[in-house]
Amino acid sequence: MTKNITTILIMLLATLGPSLVIGMVGSSAVRALGRNPSARSQILMSMVLAFIFAEAVAIIALLVIFNLYK
Repeated sequence: MTKNITTILIMLLATLGPSLVIGMVGSSAVRALGRNPSARSQILMSMVLAFIFAEAVAIIALLVIFNLYK
């Protein structure tokens, strides 16, 4: 029982950080596009790279958790 709750809490923390980063990046990208619409290609590329890195962190964290509690 305790192992299940611990796993759930660790998974929550491992996915909460990247989720917040994705939200903040999306919000900043929309604000940046509102200020300077002509820079959309640079903003899009930066946003996509930030999304990829945030998702990579979440996937690696989940893989580590699954391997620890195997």
